[in-house]
Amino acid sequence: MMDLSAPALDLARAAGASFADWRLVEQRVRTLGVDRGAVKAVDDDEPVGYAVRVLIDGAWGFASGTRLDRDGVAATARAAIDTARASAKVPKTPPARMADVSPAVETLVGPCAEDPFAMTAGEQAAELLDASRRMMDVDGVSRATAWVTFTRLRRLIANTDGSRLDLTNTFAEPWITCTAVVDGDAQSIRNQGGGRQAGYEWLRQVDPVGSAAGWASAAVERARADEVEPGTYDLVLDPMHLSLTMHESVGHPTELDRILGWEANFAGTSFIRPEDVGALRYGSEHVSFSVDNRLEGGLGSWFFDDDGVRMTAFPVIEEGRLVGLSATRETAPLIGLTASNGCCRAASFDRFPINRIPNLYMEPGPEHVTPDDLIGGVERGIYIAGQGSFSIDQQRRNFQFGGNQFWLIEHGAITRPLKKVTYQAMTTDFWGACDGVAGPAHWASHGTPNCGKGEPSQRMRMTHGASHARFRGITIGDGSQ
Repeated sequence: MMDLSAPALDLARAAGASFADWRLVEQRVRTLGVDRGAVKAVDDDEPVGYAVRVLIDGAWGFASGTRLDRDGVAATARAAIDTARASAKVPKTPPARMADVSPAVETLVGPCAEDPFAMTAGEQAAELLDASRRMMDVDGVSRATAWVTFTRLRRLIANTDGSRLDLTNTFAEPWITCTAVVDGDAQSIRNQGGGRQAGYEWLRQVDPVGSAAGWASAAVERARADEVEPGTYDLVLDPMHLSLTMHESVGHPTELDRILGWEANFAGTSFIRPEDVGALRYGSEHVSFSVDNRLEGGLGSWFFDDDGVRMTAFPVIEEGRLVGLSATRETAPLIGLTASNGCCRAASFDRFPINRIPNLYMEPGPEHVTPDDLIGGVERGIYIAGQGSFSIDQQRRNFQFGGNQFWLIEHGAITRPLKKVTYQAMTTDFWGACDGVAGPAHWASHGTPNCGKGEPSQRMRMTHGASHARFRGITIGDGSQ
């Protein structure tokens, strides 16, 4: 099918395009869902299609199609060329251009030890049913849902740079929730760890059946817990919880398209300005964030992004100071960067590739520091585990987060469970309040499968990671999770 790129690229060159690419996306997607011990969804889908991007006179044209022959591709390419020429009649300042990149010709396949599509949907649904029923068997549990999506993504990319890429990745993404009701109060617990670039082996590691009773007991414990007394507390946050906090308050604000004002959907733009790179104090000296789009099992580890840029690693925050942003071949030159750092991806063949959060993670602290050390240094605080609710303003300055589970810390020890905990802070104040991070032995990752962005909407994947971290003097409210 790679040969189908020729009509598109030949027509684009003849039209005077400074850049063009053809990207074919072939997916197989299986979604299974159960609720209260009954199967609710078994869906297998195999979408396939392609898109053509053309850059002419500093303006983009884009078109997609599903007709897999030379005439169909040529018609799609002509539509993209016509759109680019029409767009160029309204000049953009500065005109769009793509940063240079070395061409590559590669075929790469991501990790998948156990092919989920070699199994029947019935086999996979049976495990989810068993897990749901085991949760429902626990006294106090009112609802137990278990969903999983397996995706095999294959991308063929050819462009006028000379790149020809054949890239395959497999994703396993479970979502399991248990809800308990005690004295009229409903509280829920979710599995943590999120998705992973892997096959069915990831579901075996999550172990829905073996973990079911523990999730159910945790939901009942949370429903029975005392409500938090609002006030100011120190917080110790676990890696799963931090993955959502960093996603919203570090990942999205450091997307260069938001900073440039190009993107304002899904909670707005960013408080960061291009001149803040190298100057802005984002957090304390304990806070460092890095990107690694080669991370083993990372949901954002796609080998090459959709601009044809080889994925790499780079720093974002070093000892509290902002030093890097996620960028694309188009956005990078606008702030004086000579190259993209590989953060351009599209959710499907019929979507234009855009700037996306990469595999972003918090660097661990000194090797000797443990979570118990962090808790032991707290006189009055709260330990929060796992992800919960979140809210953040239109420039990513002011936020509120909940969590999956909560415990009171008194005199350096965890004493009892809590519920209805939310904390509020300003982004830079919050990261500035971090005074300790646990060492590498306690680092863990969480795969985020459902990051929404763009218009029309695009759902994207990435992985975050952290060790436990401590924050001083954070405002706590009491809200429903």
